[in-house]
Amino acid sequence: MNEPWYRDGLKFACTGCGDCCTGAPGYVWVNQAEIETLAAAVGLDAEEFERQFVRTVGVRRSLIEFDNDDCVFFDNESRGCRVYAARPRQCRMWPFWPSNVATLAAWQQTAERCPGCNRGRRVSLAKITAQL
Repeated sequence: MNEPWYRDGLKFACTGCGDCCTGAPGYVWVNQAEIETLAAAVGLDAEEFERQFVRTVGVRRSLIEFDNDDCVFFDNESRGCRVYAARPRQCRMWPFWPSNVATLAAWQQTAERCPGCNRGRRVSLAKITAQL
């Protein structure tokens, strides 16, 4: 089996800019366990949390967004996540999403939007693969 183009790993160091939480509309997919963890983080039961912060998209669930398409848990003043310690797996995986590492061109496009890409410590192939 061929190794991926990033076989030597990729550099990434989060700058805390918040750009991955803002901008174009999108989805932050959540499962029941993540909903329960997030609910506890904001002091709600899962049912109430889901009413306030989750939308159904087909058969899946996603966190809602503000009118400007920022994640509902993005704090614009601090440029940070209000539920960082409880954030969903999708957020924890950034920027190592399958779409971002599919090709070198896709990674370069991601790096244009994310100042943490191609900076800092090298993340190993094993760690990237484990996240994928």
